[in-house]
Amino acid sequence: MEMSSPVSRLVFLFFLVCFATAEATTMGGKKRPGFLYTRTRGRCTPQFWSSRREAWPRMVPQTSSVSKVFGSRALERFRSDLTLLEATERNDDVNNAFSHLLKQSSAALLNSYARKDFPYSAWEVKTLLIQGLVSEEAAALQAQRFSLANGACT
Repeated sequence: MEMSSPVSRLVFLFFLVCFATAEATTMGGKKRPGFLYTRTRGRCTPQFWSSRREAWPRMVPQTSSVSKVFGSRALERFRSDLTLLEATERNDDVNNAFSHLLKQSSAALLNSYARKDFPYSAWEVKTLLIQGLVSEEAAALQAQRFSLANGACT
């Protein structure tokens, strides 16, 4: 009986590994959070800044309101009490170009202060956000540009 216990544990472990491997390969290349997959987040993405793993630049505290940082045009589009931290944490940006622009531009602004080699300066980020608020098409395009810059940043 003592001999079968280690063998049965090995068999169980073997089947568990096979199942996990089969599950991972049947996903068709789609990645999802879970036991075998950990989401990789760059050091410059909105998710990174909302995780508070690094101190925010002193120029823009987490409690800064979006309207004070980006100006009155942002006040016309977003809540007056919306903070930069809340902007980076947003999850409503999938079908909303303006929310996506705000989320990506908030991260870009933080990166412009915190990352020496970031391609945009702070004033460029602020100006480009305001220009992106003109239309949904402009917002989507600018959000994509910020997203690429945030994703490529180290």
